[in-house]
Amino acid sequence: MPGLPEHSSDTAARILAAASDLLLRRGERAVTIAEVAQRAKVGKGTVYLYWASRTDLIFGLIARDFLALAEEFTRKFSADPDLARPSRLFPELLRTAPGRPFVRAVLLEDEDLLGVLAADPRSKAITDALGPEKLMMAVLPSWRAGSLASDDWTLEDQAYAVLAVFRGFLFSHELEADGDAQVDTPEIFGRSMAAVLGEKRAAPGEVTAASETIIRYLEEGTDLVLSKIAS
Repeated sequence: MPGLPEHSSDTAARILAAASDLLLRRGERAVTIAEVAQRAKVGKGTVYLYWASRTDLIFGLIARDFLALAEEFTRKFSADPDLARPSRLFPELLRTAPGRPFVRAVLLEDEDLLGVLAADPRSKAITDALGPEKLMMAVLPSWRAGSLASDDWTLEDQAYAVLAVFRGFLFSHELEADGDAQVDTPEIFGRSMAAVLGEKRAAPGEVTAASETIIRYLEEGTDLVLSKIAS
């Protein structure tokens, strides 16, 4: 993630850490520049040197969570292209995405945490760039061209069905986090998606092609999100 202020400034990194802690503890409505500055041990004016407004600062936290997740998945797919199989991709998404609190909040439309940022056009721009809908429309054609997904229904209908199931499992997984889950939800999710998509045994070249498609989606989405932080 080149060009972000925290990479060259310990002060910017402290400000981000203080803002993140406040946001996670108290939600967007309770976060003020004054309190962020106090926790980061800087003056209010110093915060404004890096972020023009508290909304820009909070949006920056959300964007960075998506960027970190994209970076993590890029490494994983580069090391293990077989993750591009639906039966492996979906469990990995369900295991990894909820661990990013601001990604989870955006995907679950958590207004208690995000406040006005939940409906901010820039939050939508992030999900348009690095969200599950964009991922599905990027990778489904590659899956359908091989043996990783059937092509006996339209791309749009298939994407809609996959995303509906994904959201259902995401909400279920969120509820189980506070309980004593007795099932391996990510594994069940992977098997469900393989069945919905009609995944069959695929040639290594088909899996590699799907993995390369996903990496391109992650790289392009990262560039778009970085441009939103800079704008």
